[in-house]
Amino acid sequence: MTLRLYDTATRSVRDFVPLQPGKVGVYLCGLTLQGPPHIGHLRSGVNYDVLRRWLTHAGLDVTFIRNVTDIEDKLLAKAEEQGRPFWSIAYANEVILAGAYRTLNVLPPTYEPRATGHIPEMHELIEALIEAKHAYPAGDDSGDVYFDVQSDPDYGVLSGQQPDAVQANTDEPGRGKRDPRDFALWKGIKPEEPAGASWPSPWGRGRPGWHIECSAMCWRYLGAEFDIHGGGLDLVFPHHENELAQSRAAGLPFARYWVHHGLLNLGDSKMGKSLGNALDLAHVAGLGVRPVELRYYLASPHYRSRIDYSDEALGEAAVAYRRIEGFVQRAVERVGPGGLGAVPAAFAAAMDDDLNTSAALAALHDALRDGNNALAEGDDDAIRSTLVAVRTMLDLLGVDPLDPAFAGSGQDGELRDVVDALVALALEQRTQARARKDWAAADGVRDQLRRAGVVVEDTPHGPRWTIGEQD
Repeated sequence: MTLRLYDTATRSVRDFVPLQPGKVGVYLCGLTLQGPPHIGHLRSGVNYDVLRRWLTHAGLDVTFIRNVTDIEDKLLAKAEEQGRPFWSIAYANEVILAGAYRTLNVLPPTYEPRATGHIPEMHELIEALIEAKHAYPAGDDSGDVYFDVQSDPDYGVLSGQQPDAVQANTDEPGRGKRDPRDFALWKGIKPEEPAGASWPSPWGRGRPGWHIECSAMCWRYLGAEFDIHGGGLDLVFPHHENELAQSRAAGLPFARYWVHHGLLNLGDSKMGKSLGNALDLAHVAGLGVRPVELRYYLASPHYRSRIDYSDEALGEAAVAYRRIEGFVQRAVERVGPGGLGAVPAAFAAAMDDDLNTSAALAALHDALRDGNNALAEGDDDAIRSTLVAVRTMLDLLGVDPLDPAFAGSGQDGELRDVVDALVALALEQRTQARARKDWAAADGVRDQLRRAGVVVEDTPHGPRWTIGEQD
C-alpha cells in the first residue's frame, strides 16, 4: 500500500508496511472514566476512526483495540467525593462514552478492554520485569513495585526526553523508591482507599499503575509486536514513554508506529475537566449543531494539527457541511441515491499523505463544484458520477448524509419528522395559493418559512426546502 504516516518515535513520515501482509493491529489509548467525555476526547475517536476506515478501504483486515481505564487515582478521588463505588462511576461514564461515539458514527472497536479485566496479564509482565532487573518491589512492606528508569538505556527515545532531565514522578507517593524518576507498576493498598479497589498480588493487595495497564492490554489483544499505537500528543510523555520502556524491557518488541493526534484547545489550554473548560455534546446540541456537523468539524483539520475551538468556528463548519449535504440532497432528488464507487485520485493521494484530511476535503469541494455545475446544466450523467464520488469520499470520512447512522434516529430524527410534516403542510398551502394565482398569499407563506429559518427553492420537480439563516 502507499500510505505514509508520521511516526513520533522517528520524527518522520514513513511508509506504512504492516507487520503481517493484509492485516493491521491498532491500539488506541481510550478514556479514563472519572468523568463523561468532552469533545476533545471525541476528536480522538473521530481521528482514529478515519484512520481505521482508510486502512479498511486499502483492503486490510483491521483489529482495532480501544481500551477504557476504569481504575485510577482520579476515579478513586471521585468515588470518595460522591460516596459511590468507583466501578459505578466508571460504568456510568462508559455508557455515556459509547453513546457519544455512536452518535458521531465512530465504528465500534474490535475489542474494548477494561483495565480491571487484565490484572493477571499485568502481574505476569511485572514479574518478568523484576526477574530481568528492570523493576523492584519497595523494601518497606508497602506492596509498591517500581520500574527502574536507569536500567533502560533507551529511556526517552519516544519523547526525546533525556533521563537525567526527567523530573520526579508525582503520580504516586514514592514509598520505597530508589530514584524519584521511577514509576509505579503496582500500587500497594492505602488505608484511605476503598477495599474494593484492590486485588491480591505476589507483592500484597493493591492496584495497577496507569502505564502497565496499556502494556498488558496491547500484549493480550495484539501480541508482542503490533503495527500502530495511537493517542493524543499529551500522552507521549510520560504515559507512552513508560509503556514503551516497560514493554521492551519485558521482551516485547511492542508498537512499530506511534501515531499521535493534536489537541483540541479552548483558549490557551487544552480542553479538560480538571481545567474546568470541557464542552460536551449537550453544548454542541444547544448551538443547533448536529452530530454529523460536529464530526465534520473534528475530521476536517489534519489530525496532527491543533484545533482552537470556538462556537463560531464550529458554526462555520456546520454551514460548510450543509452546502455539501445540499448538493447530495438535490442530486438524489434528480438521479436517485446511487451507491459508492471508486475514490478520486486527488482524494486518495491526500489520504495516503499522512491522512491529510484537509487536502482531501479540497478534492471533495472540487468535485462538489463540478456537481453543482452539472445540476445547473441538467447533465444527469455528470450528476450521477459526481454524486457517487462525493458520497464515497464522505463515507470514508464518516459523514455521508445518507449513512443510516445519521438518518432519522433518536430525538433528532423524530424532530425532523415533525418539521417535515409542518413544512409540507405550509408548502401545500403555498402550492394551492399559486394554483389560484394568489401570489400574495404564496409569497406570504414563503416569507413566514424564511423567518423561521426554512429556505424554499422552486425546482422542476416541485418545491424543496433546507434549513438556512433566520431573518
